[in-house]
Amino acid sequence: MICQVYRSARHEGMYLYVERRATSQDELRDVPEALMSRFGRADKALLLVLDDDKQLANLSAAQVKESIQEMGFYLQMPPGQDEDMRSLALKNTKLPL
Repeated sequence: MICQVYRSARHEGMYLYVERRATSQDELRDVPEALMSRFGRADKALLLVLDDDKQLANLSAAQVKESIQEMGFYLQMPPGQDEDMRSLALKNTKLPL
């Protein structure tokens, strides 16, 4: 499967994986409107081939492929902040939450 990966313009570290199609509109047609509203503008980040035996950063390519086949997309969320960094960020307004 050839997969188009979109980066969220609104949330750093949030990515949307969809099957590559003729146009961006076609690629994103199976993504629920509520998710797209939260995701924000979808900027193309990269194009990759999902081989079942390939390991991606957080899970296997087979798992991403399965999600795309079942739901029409796979959403990769940003890594969670640990509590120490979160409490420090709350004390310092210059750090993002």
